[in-house]
Amino acid sequence: MDLSVRTDSVGADDQSWMGSRHGTNNARTVTLAKASFTPATHYPQGFVRSGTPLAKYTSGGNTGLYGPYTPGATDGSQTFVGHLLTPVSVTSGTGNIVAALMDHGRIVEARLPIAIDTAAKTAAAGRLIYV
Repeated sequence: MDLSVRTDSVGADDQSWMGSRHGTNNARTVTLAKASFTPATHYPQGFVRSGTPLAKYTSGGNTGLYGPYTPGATDGSQTFVGHLLTPVSVTSGTGNIVAALMDHGRIVEARLPIAIDTAAKTAAAGRLIYV
């Protein structure tokens, strides 16, 4: 684990997917499995965009870590848990990434950087409201 102090700049991030401030002060700290994100899909500009749908791995080499929500998977990543609250750089440092998970609040679905399916919305019912 890399505990050195560093500063990353991620450029402009579009947080228009957030429908309100509700839930932003109560985001959970999670650790992202850096290797589970693909450059062209998840970080085409060197950072994972805020609003990216996340899941928690329950089996395999990433157990206990978080990664992209992946419908049809069998390692836990098929179960949606929330959205990445702020963008995170994946170009500097090595290892996994500490990030903020927004798991309750109001979401403007049409503004998400990666679309979610009905199963994800059902899993989040009562925690996340999609408008």
